[in-house]
Amino acid sequence: MKFRVERDVLAEAVTWTARTLPTRPPVPVLAGVMLEADAQGSLRLSTFDYEVSARAEVPAEVSEPGSVLVLGRLLAEISRSLPNKPIDVQVDESKVELRCGSARFTLLTMPTGEYPELPQMPERLGSIDGAAFAQAINQVTIAAGRDETLPLLTGVRMEIEGEKLTLLATDRYRLAMRQLTWSPSNPSAEQVALVRARTLSDVARNMAGGGSVEVSLGEGSDIVGFEAGGRRTTSLLVDGEYPPVRRLFPESTSTTTVTNTAELIEATKRVALVAERNTPIRLSFSEGQVVLEAGQGDDAQASEALESVLEGEDITTAFNPQYLLDGLGALGTEYVRLSLNHPTKPVLMTGQDEQHGEDHAEEFRYLLVPIRFAG
Repeated sequence: MKFRVERDVLAEAVTWTARTLPTRPPVPVLAGVMLEADAQGSLRLSTFDYEVSARAEVPAEVSEPGSVLVLGRLLAEISRSLPNKPIDVQVDESKVELRCGSARFTLLTMPTGEYPELPQMPERLGSIDGAAFAQAINQVTIAAGRDETLPLLTGVRMEIEGEKLTLLATDRYRLAMRQLTWSPSNPSAEQVALVRARTLSDVARNMAGGGSVEVSLGEGSDIVGFEAGGRRTTSLLVDGEYPPVRRLFPESTSTTTVTNTAELIEATKRVALVAERNTPIRLSFSEGQVVLEAGQGDDAQASEALESVLEGEDITTAFNPQYLLDGLGALGTEYVRLSLNHPTKPVLMTGQDEQHGEDHAEEFRYLLVPIRFAG
């Protein structure tokens, strides 16, 4: 096996495929990245840990086709550190030699026969604009659980109904939902899957930069696949029945407030500086303003007032400041609308472009559970 490849091309491809390699693999070969060079001038790089697979394909000048398995993270570090010159790679029995300018590295190979076969991509379900998909993923995954003892909540429920794609996530303290349109292979397609939040976040970060993303999910399949720009990844789905979270969104609310999003974000950050860990920030809405407060008693205290439009009775509620900031940051609109029924009932957060305009509740909704505070 012998080929030449540009330094940046190899470094980027190896770094991407090696990103999911296990730190402590159950068997040594799972720490490897498979390199396969063919006579058509293509170099494929693959990784697989029995849960997540990744494959990238890049151009290369192939003199001798073949395949080899080497330590993935080590190869990624070496390729990133090499000078910006073409890299010549040659396999000699049990060793791989890399030459780049005057730099030379020799790596031991791993047994390719022991490496598991990558799963096949499921049936293609459709495609979606990469930028829109990345935005939707980033909006929803903020609400996904991080507690691995509750694996169901570490997933994002992906619902497909014709041209409508809906993403839902919750960690029991907040609930995020985003709806968007996409291009299904079958206009009458209906599918539901529970996808790992970290898999979707990785797709948003590394595959959705431009163009479209192909989504693959077969009927009854236990894996989901994504493909874009010469890269493809598959991941096992989260097993289990997701809780019926849609019913948590209130059908109607008695009080609404509209506040400038950027101003509320900055004020929340300032006031939260005196909030002790796990203590809330209080928001008191009255005619024409909202007052933010944190701290009480002999502790440090802070307060700040902002202009806000109120419809309904005066109301005071309190939130985990980081959860509030997560929701505000995900909106992407000039104004935020909070819809409430009671100080201790979940608050619906939506965005709108104008202070007295319509909200975008049909696109993105963020439901946040208040924290009880001493009156």
